[in-house]
Amino acid sequence: MIKIEHLTKTYGSGQQVLRNVNAEIRDGEVISIIGPSGTGKSTFLRCLNLLETPTSGSIVVNGTNILKKGADIAKVREKMSMVFQSFNLFNHLSIIDNLMIGPIKVLKMNRDEAERQAVELLDKVGLAAKANSFPSELSGGQKQRVAIARALAMHPDVILFDEPTSALDPTMVSEVLSVIRDIAKQGITMLIVTHEMRFARDVSSRVFYMDEGVIYEEGTPEQIFDNPQKERTKVFINRVRSMEYHMDENDSDLFELLRQLDIFCVRYGMGGRGRDNVRHVVEETFSLLLLGDERASERKEVICAGGGLDIKVSYSEKNEQVSVVVTAPATLAAVVDIPTMKEDISYRMIQAFTTDLSLTNDGKNLILSMQVKA
Repeated sequence: MIKIEHLTKTYGSGQQVLRNVNAEIRDGEVISIIGPSGTGKSTFLRCLNLLETPTSGSIVVNGTNILKKGADIAKVREKMSMVFQSFNLFNHLSIIDNLMIGPIKVLKMNRDEAERQAVELLDKVGLAAKANSFPSELSGGQKQRVAIARALAMHPDVILFDEPTSALDPTMVSEVLSVIRDIAKQGITMLIVTHEMRFARDVSSRVFYMDEGVIYEEGTPEQIFDNPQKERTKVFINRVRSMEYHMDENDSDLFELLRQLDIFCVRYGMGGRGRDNVRHVVEETFSLLLLGDERASERKEVICAGGGLDIKVSYSEKNEQVSVVVTAPATLAAVVDIPTMKEDISYRMIQAFTTDLSLTNDGKNLILSMQVKA
């Protein structure tokens, strides 16, 4: 369907964003484009429909080189919809009018047919009740679902998704990815720039790993995620995401920590059971170290005097393993010793949700470390 040869994009400052990119996209493929930020992923996508003008190379769409003088770019764009990071809805139009304007003005569809189609598409993305609302009345996730429905309204052969979840609150990511998953089952050709690794693995027929302006490695999701051949791909795929949080003796810190944990887990596609287990572990750790018994206030004073608690959560996207390490002042062991803590009900609860659980005193810190069950 699309053949890209020797595609190069250089800006006026001499910055080369794309360097000799070559690729073929076949009808019905779902291709995820992954890689570090700033490596040309979005520029590559925008060159395909000429929102960015390539410096050199060729882009052949259904047999037509769209970079040749005289090519009918408008006609190509009719069959190549794009979903942007920031939605790009028409704020002065209602949601249903946002879906109708393209089919009426470009596809010359009559208004009744365009309205019927818009209602069907809004129902498909779960927003039929919002047809007469305006974009300002919608959440970010709802706006992006409208943008996807608007792209579908043009009956495209290809949909380009430019990091469709990057501008969303992490709690809204899953609703948008669910809609894209459903579209993938319909056989529409899709190219998706994404940082959602689990999603890329699940939905793609092929994956492009881009680095320094080139498609550095490509293959099936199994090849890229389980057996990458090139060094930079291996480093990127095997990276570990982590978050760190410092907690004083203040109990209210727990609520902010749990909020940050929820955001972290959703952002990196951690499964629902894993998210729940991480939350349980942290709550019970808080109880074990701070709230345990009538000596709780004494524990808090010791922790505060020792600099507070440090919590680190690490998540490996490749094998979906979660580790939690909580560091407390070693002086806490003088208030409640380790054998006593291991008899506490909270410690036993932590054991139920973890493997490789250990509680040690190295003389400087009291360290509780564990692997959380996925």
